[in-house]
Amino acid sequence: MLNREEYASLILARLQEEFPRLREDFPKHVVQSCYIDNLLPTELALEIVQAFPDKSTMTLKKSMRENKYVAAQMDRYAPVLEEIIYAFQDPRIVQIVTEITGIQGMVPDDRLYAGGISLMAHGNFLNPHLDNSHDKDRERYRVLNLLYYVTPDWSHEQGGNLELWDDGPKGSPREITSHFNRLALMATHEKSWHSVSEVTVDRSRCCVSNYYFSDQPLENHEYFHVTSFRGRPEQPVRDLLLQGDIALRQGLRKVFKKGVVENKHVYNKTDADKADGEEQKLI
Repeated sequence: MLNREEYASLILARLQEEFPRLREDFPKHVVQSCYIDNLLPTELALEIVQAFPDKSTMTLKKSMRENKYVAAQMDRYAPVLEEIIYAFQDPRIVQIVTEITGIQGMVPDDRLYAGGISLMAHGNFLNPHLDNSHDKDRERYRVLNLLYYVTPDWSHEQGGNLELWDDGPKGSPREITSHFNRLALMATHEKSWHSVSEVTVDRSRCCVSNYYFSDQPLENHEYFHVTSFRGRPEQPVRDLLLQGDIALRQGLRKVFKKGVVENKHVYNKTDADKADGEEQKLI
């Protein structure tokens, strides 16, 4: 197994190889995005997906908004998963991604707020939505998603594809298929509507997720919004319900700045941090 610095070196080399194309592709659409295939040697990407846990050990998020499995408490799982996640937080990767996207001042999130790993099985989906505008403490803007897909032999027809709604949730999306060993970069802001098409096969689409934050928004003004889901064009009733859901949760966050309930989708390193502190005291 490689460590995070070794993974980062391989990722850096691959991004450097396709740097001109990635930098050209990223700003072409309203939802700025680009992707690169064959990010890692095939055998290493296979090691990562083979280490994914059974979905029964992950948290199921199921509602009219979404249906997927997620996990962020990485010390419960195979070490390779934590290493590849944090490889994307290596300063060298942050720097080259900054150069590709042109987004300045980005910092990764070592607590993996909304990040970590995700799994989508048969029938799972994500409706069109805007990601939450800020980090868990509402101090920085969320500006970039890094999504690394690792399921072998995944085809467009199997669903689970990233859909980018440049004309908003009433338009038509363009798609980035969740192909094996593909990294997608996607900007997040007030107009970055995106979704994941329903998985249509009895397989698991696995993804390693990281999010970068910044003190500055991508828009030229300040804003705040909760994660905001809408219905698809063919779901008018669900769309009305979800618009009400947005209004309710947005109203609550105006009153309760940190949220009504504690967000548990973070990497809780408290015990490890305490252990490190005790070790330092002994030294």
